[in-house]
Amino acid sequence: MMAENFTSYFTLTLAFLILALLISTFRILREYERGVIFLLGRFYRVKGPGLIIVIPIVQQMVRVDLRTLVMDVPTQDVISRDNVSVRVNAVVYYRVVDPEKAINQVEEYHEATSQLSQTTLRSVLGQHELDEMLSQREVLNADIQRILDKQTDVWGIKVSNVEIKHVDLDESMIRAIARQAEAERVRRAKVIHATGEREAADKLAEAASVLAEESGALQLRYLQTLTEIAGDKSSTIVFPLPMELADWLSKNKKAGE
Repeated sequence: MMAENFTSYFTLTLAFLILALLISTFRILREYERGVIFLLGRFYRVKGPGLIIVIPIVQQMVRVDLRTLVMDVPTQDVISRDNVSVRVNAVVYYRVVDPEKAINQVEEYHEATSQLSQTTLRSVLGQHELDEMLSQREVLNADIQRILDKQTDVWGIKVSNVEIKHVDLDESMIRAIARQAEAERVRRAKVIHATGEREAADKLAEAASVLAEESGALQLRYLQTLTEIAGDKSSTIVFPLPMELADWLSKNKKAGE
């Protein structure tokens, strides 16, 4: 009787183990997932997405996510080419394009990409001056992205975009930049004022030469100015008498005599 019970228990246990093995044989991978299959420790193939078969014990599977991953690069201390210390952080967008290389060529592709991003960020920004970091971010982003994409290609990773988020400066450097910007605005204002004076002088000289061509042009201009002044509400009008007008009146008086 005990032998029969033992046999039945053994049969149930064996059936349960076989069922469990059969169930574990089938794996479901999502659309954005791939399975890197190893057969007795050696790379076999990449499977997925959908329903796949992985033979227990003989085969092992490593899941790989093919979606674009967003990695925040920690704040890095950078010394620019003009010896200014700044703190810079960035964000990197990348994805796995070759699951086989991502698993077989590097131990942890996410950690490796993170460390490479930090060193590349410091290296690239250290070759530029502070003004370039602040005004040419698009160029710097493209340079960092190109270098990262080239170096991670052997890992089966595609770096699609790199964005520098913040460039933090010391308070003393911020005040120095503010003084520099203020001085630059003052310089531009003086240049614009001088340019206006130059253009006004050129126009006045041109007008004077035109008025000098006709003897009566200056008198007509003065009469027009007198008409404009007469329209004012002031009761007293002080009007200078030009020497040309005095000479013209004197000549007319002599001609009348």
